[in-house]
Amino acid sequence: MNWLAHVFLSEQNIDFQIGNYLADSLKGRAWKEASVHLKNGLETHKNIDSFTDSHPIILKSKARLREKGLLKSIVIDITYDYFLTKNWDTFCLIPFEEFTQDFYNQANKRLDFLPENAKESVNRLIKYNILNKYQSVEHLKKAFEKFDKRLSDKLASRDTVSSYVQAVEKNIEKLEKDFMIFFPELCEFIKESTDNKKLKHWRI
Repeated sequence: MNWLAHVFLSEQNIDFQIGNYLADSLKGRAWKEASVHLKNGLETHKNIDSFTDSHPIILKSKARLREKGLLKSIVIDITYDYFLTKNWDTFCLIPFEEFTQDFYNQANKRLDFLPENAKESVNRLIKYNILNKYQSVEHLKKAFEKFDKRLSDKLASRDTVSSYVQAVEKNIEKLEKDFMIFFPELCEFIKESTDNKKLKHWRI
């Protein structure tokens, strides 16, 4: 799952949300002074990735794109964030703009408590309103293009995220059906290891 999903799949605690978001850039390791909530967010991120990577529906979605490809997981992660945005009201009791803006406001107040690399990542998320970049298929294409700019020349010569655009568009309805089956299952899985009283923003 991508950034929006990780923030949503968190207890309503800003450190937990930040930890869930930062796990990849921190390589799953918290700094010494990190709060318990942030560490729990890191752990939840790992649980999400573990559940997602081996799930048969995710494998089905990847197979819809093409037989082989180095970046199919990235394509599905980003595309599923688009579906989460599109179907937001199905899963969240808080309106999308209110949810993301509240996260940005609270995260901004926590910047000074973060180490430099974490601060830079969270600040970029806020500054460029990255959680709100999946409002349409056109936005999805732009997200693919932006991701490609981060690829090494060596990897880009073998595969790019943008090269999957036609496959995503061709299979968009089937992929969305995959997501609508998968995401509730992921939510139920996350409930098993989190404080459900702090998941009151969830509709499911």
